[in-house]
Formats: sequence, C-alpha cells, structure tokens
Amino acid sequence: MQIFNPSAGRRLLFVLVILSGSFLLFLVQPMVARIALPRLGGAPGVWNSAMLVFQLLLLGGYAYAHAISRFTIRRQAWIHLGLLSLSTLTLPITLVQIPPPAPGWEVLWVPALFAATVGPVFLLLASQASLMQRWYAAGSGSSNPYRLYAASNLGSFAGLLAYPFWMEPEMTLGEQSRAWALGYVVLIALVGVAAATCWRARDGVDTSERDEAVEPIGRSRLLLWLALAAVPSGLMLSTTTLLTTDLMAMPLLWVIPLGFYLLSFSVAFSDAGDWARILSRAAPVPLLLVGGLAMISGGQANPAIAIAMVALLFVLSVALHGRLYALRPPPNQLTYFYLVVAAGGALGGTFTALVAPVLFDWVYEHAILLLAGALLIPQFPLLPFLGRFWQTGQRSGAAAVLIVLVAAILAWRLAAAVDVGLGSQILLLVCAMIALGLVLIGKRWAFTAVLALLMLGHGGLSTLELSAAGARSRSYFGVYTVQVSDDGRTRQLTHGTTMHGRQWLDASRRHQPTAYYGRSSGAGVVLAQAKPDSRVGVAGLGVGTLACYRKLGQNWTFFEIDPQVARYSRNGTFTFVTECAPEADIVIGDARLELAAGPAHRFDVLVVDVFTSDAIPMHLLTQEAFGTYGRALSDDGLLLVHVSNRFVNLAPMVSALSEAAGWHGRMRRDTDDLSEGLSQSEWIVLARSKERLDHLESASPLPWEALPPAASRAWTDDSASLIPLLRR
Repeated sequence: MQIFNPSAGRRLLFVLVILSGSFLLFLVQPMVARIALPRLGGAPGVWNSAMLVFQLLLLGGYAYAHAISRFTIRRQAWIHLGLLSLSTLTLPITLVQIPPPAPGWEVLWVPALFAATVGPVFLLLASQASLMQRWYAAGSGSSNPYRLYAASNLGSFAGLLAYPFWMEPEMTLGEQSRAWALGYVVLIALVGVAAATCWRARDGVDTSERDEAVEPIGRSRLLLWLALAAVPSGLMLSTTTLLTTDLMAMPLLWVIPLGFYLLSFSVAFSDAGDWARILSRAAPVPLLLVGGLAMISGGQANPAIAIAMVALLFVLSVALHGRLYALRPPPNQLTYFYLVVAAGGALGGTFTALVAPVLFDWVYEHAILLLAGALLIPQFPLLPFLGRFWQTGQRSGAAAVLIVLVAAILAWRLAAAVDVGLGSQILLLVCAMIALGLVLIGKRWAFTAVLALLMLGHGGLSTLELSAAGARSRSYFGVYTVQVSDDGRTRQLTHGTTMHGRQWLDASRRHQPTAYYGRSSGAGVVLAQAKPDSRVGVAGLGVGTLACYRKLGQNWTFFEIDPQVARYSRNGTFTFVTECAPEADIVIGDARLELAAGPAHRFDVLVVDVFTSDAIPMHLLTQEAFGTYGRALSDDGLLLVHVSNRFVNLAPMVSALSEAAGWHGRMRRDTDDLSEGLSQSEWIVLARSKERLDHLESASPLPWEALPPAASRAWTDDSASLIPLLRR
C-alpha cells in the first residue's frame, strides 16, 4: 500500500514555490510604491507609472523564462539559482537616489525610479510562474501545468491583500523591507528543492526535444492573444485612475482593481471552468448596465458606482482571460504563450499609463477599453433562436442596422433628458437602450454600437462638449475641468470630482474669497489677522483664492507641483494671483522638497492645502514633513492645515502630529450659515507656543475649538496607514 503519492507531493511542492513567488512579487508592488510616497506623493499617475514598470518587468521575466527554457533543466536551474542568489545583493529594498525630474518629465522619471529600485528582483520573480510550470511539465506523470497558474494568481492576490491589511499597519518600511528580503531567501531555497526533483528529468535531455511537435501559431491567433491580454490590463489601470482620482489615493484602492484582475486569472485558468463559463455568459449584461455610465464626468465618485466598476472589471477580465485560456497552446509552447500574454499586458499598460494621458484630456481610455472588451468577449444570446437568427445572412444584418438606428434616436433623446435632468425620462430611455443591447447579444458589432450610443447619451456627449470647448486639461497629476457655474456667475476649477476653487465673474466681486477660503474659514480668519509685513507661504495653489488676503507690504510664495494648475493663474483663467498678489512667487515642485531646500525661518504663516480631489499625499502629513514646516516657519509662526475631506478624517492625525512636535493647535469648522459661494471647510492652526494661539483666538471674531483626540500613532515616512482614519 502506497502511503505517499510522489506525483501529488511533487505537485504540492511546485504549487508552494509558485504561490510563494507570486506572493512576494505582488507584496513588493505596493511596498515599493509606499516607499516612494515621500518623494512622489499620491497622484493616480504614480501608481499607473509603477504598474507600467511592473508590467514591463513582468514581460522581461517571461522573456527570460522563455529564453532559458531551451536548455536542459540542469542548466536552467544553475542559471536561475545563480541569478536569484546574485540579486540578493540589492536587498533589502531601498529607494534609489536619482536626480529629481524637471517639471513635466515625471511621466518618464517615475518609471525610471521604480525600475532602478526593484528591477532585478522583480524581473526574476516575474519569471517564476512560467518557469516553474515548465519545470513541472518536465517531470514524469505531470498533469496539465496550466492549472498551476491559478496558484500563481492566488498567491498574487494574497500578497496584495496582505500589504494594506497586515504589513503596512503593523511594520515600518524598514521592517517591511527586511521581512520581504527574508522571504526572498526562503524562496530561493524552495526553488532549489524544486530543481532537485527534476534534476535528472529524462536524463537531462533538452525539454524542447522530447515534447510533441510544435504547433504553428498563426498571426491572427497571436494578435488575438495580445488583444485578450491587453484589454483587461488597460482596464485595470483605467479603473484605478477613476477610483484614486474620485475617491482617494491610497495603496488599498490601488490594489483592489489589481487584485480582482489577478483573481480573474485564477477563475479563468481552470479545467473545471464553471464560474468562468457563468461569468462569460453574463458579461454583456453588466457591460451594458455599468459600462453605460463610463463617460459620465465624475460619475465614479459615487461609492456604489465605483464598486460596480470594479465588479465589471472582474467579470470582463474573467470572460477575456477565459477565452485566452481556451486558445492556449500545448505545454511545449507554454513559455511562449505567457510571453505573448505579458506583452499584451504591457501594451495595455502602456496605452493607459503613457499614451492616453497625452492623447486625451479626460479618462476616455476607460470607455475605449470597455468597447474593445465588448468586441472580444464571448457572446451567448439570451435566447437560442436569437443566436440562430444572428448567424443568418442579410436579414440579420438589416435587422441589426435597424435596431442600432433606433438606439441612436434613443441616445439623442437621452442626451437631451440628461441636459435638463429629467430623472424618470432618463431611467426609461436607459432601460430601453439596455433592452436593445440585450437583444443584440451575439451580433458583436451591433452590440458594441449600442453600448457606445448608451455611453454617449448617458453623459458622454456632455463630456465630449467640455473637451471640444477646451474646458479640460490633463497632466500627470490629474484631469482638470474649468466651467462656468452658478447660472453663469462664477468660474470654477474641478479636479476629479472635487471643486478646487471658484471666482465670481462680476468685476465687483472678483476678489471676494469663495469656496473653502471664505472670511469665516480658518484660513480667512488667520490671514486677515496677519501683520502687514508678514511673509506667507502657501503649499497648493489651486485657483489662487488665498491671494486675495494679501496686504500691501506682505511677501507671498506659492508652491505648486503641477505646472498645469499654475498656468490657470498665469493665463488669466483665474485672476486672484495676477490682480491681488502680482509680485508673488509661484514655485513649481513638490512643496515639501522645495521647503526643505529653501532657507529656514522664511515664513510667518505657512498654509498647507495640498489634497487633490480628496487624494491624500501622505508624505505631506508625516512627522518628517512637519519638521520641514517647522524649519520653514519663524519662531512665532503659524501653520495652517486644510483637513476637509469626504472620506478620511484627517484632524486626529494632525492632532497627533502636533503632539509629537510639541506644538499647540486649534480647529475652525466653517459649516453653518455659509455665505453665497462658500463651501464647508475644516482648518487647523498650529503654533509652537500656547500664548500665540491664545492671542489669535482672542482677536478672532469667530469661535475656534480644541483639537480632536489624537490618532493612536503619528505618521512617519516609515510608518503610515490611512485605514484607521477612514470615515465610517
């Protein structure tokens, strides 16, 4: 009686090796991005740049695995183990020091920084999944090696979840890096054991010589592989852009789309395939229901819609990856197949992270990728007779054209209803168009046309009109929209879904403070009391509203990381700076880095207002950052921090940071009886001495309150997590 099955034990070993490698691979992604936050901030483009680097390194890893797979297993093992051991010289992982980028070159500099920091170990880990599957297939009695890819993506998914929920909250960055390095060494040992199990596989004969004949891969099949891999990859990044712009920029939201993208491989690359078949059949339905919202400007700010977008990403990825799995070649071409899949993923990432921000002034790439997905997913008609009908000749083509024409008329009426906000009519027209789309499932081009018309009617035409009017601009840091609002009385700047300032168009009110900066706000109260010879620094320009508080004799300096934002104040779009503080300096660059490079004690008041579209640049709210602010302030200087946020309660963290620095603080909530043009705001003012604050409060015409209880731990560059501060 055989107690232990060697074949099952060997399979378990390879599952463990593949799972461990993928766990480390996708644990390092958010870890490196977190290490880079103090230098890069939390803009969505940062994560997309990181993801592009990871995809290119993944492509390099698969190319390496494919290149060495032509050698004997013995030689492959020596090469791979040797390179793995050599790469440990780059551990523990620390951010490489390279010169800062010139303004506007962040799109290339950030990928270079990530590649230099983590390139060697990431490339070798990226090769693990396909290389280990190849080694596994070399053993006698081995089953389908493609099934091990599910273990790879489960390990990746586990690594992504482990970072925000375990590693980031519990470890400093130094501890994270050392723990990861230890795991990497353990993995090398496991790879050595795996190599030993097939060391003498088939007497060490070249694996490519003993496999079955190589199946020719035609150009059309190759292009289809690329497309089926590129669309989900691009969708993952475009969904990340929507989430991190409209909700918040944090590792948890970065990894959610990536996690579901990886999980789709585990579902799709399965011999059982029940869930893959179910989701593939159902995919056109959520594509119509949710994808139809893809061109609404700011539509993803609703958490329910954001969740639906992530669910759509998962369903489409399963459907597309399921079709990819169905088209897989024999095991002897496994490494070539994964190389093409990685190339497709890199193409999708390049389009979303590099090409789209240059071509488009809005996130149009998301809608384009959804339409590409509609053309590629398997389509199974809801009713069998419809499937037979759509396969017939000219009659089915004429019927499809007629239905698309009807959908075009409905889309035109839907756009008109959206413009005037007729809710019941919008719902009726959307339902009618979805019904037409469901009927067309199986007629691929016509289904895609109806989906495109639904997108255009349901907010898409309004979005295109803003672009055509030149009201939008896009930079590495986000999408900006300038619109006339309040019945034509104000002009406002919106980033993502957050209004970042407005200005009255009436000449008599043009210098009047608006939005979060009214005279009743914390910033308004403090700046109104500033002495005539005060030196004022403002981190975060926005539309320049605070400039209207400048008094004759004061010296003002604005710090702005995005040149595009500065252009709005320089070209006359908003005139606060040019008319109220024409001599003010506008310094382009990261405020923390610029303050650290500048002279000490240069400001009497320093305003920190740097949170873009509710995204949190965590590197500007750490003890090290507050140390930089303290250095830049005079001894009796005041630090003002804008903490208004829909999703994160920042006040307890600022309270903890003030305690850690030995400062004193007060808070001003401007939420009631607001004047026209003002928005609710929360500001915190800090000073080194209690007497300075007492003097401020006694001279203030409006009440201040004590700071809320401090967070349990003040953030540092080495240790920070947003999860405890999320509003519930």
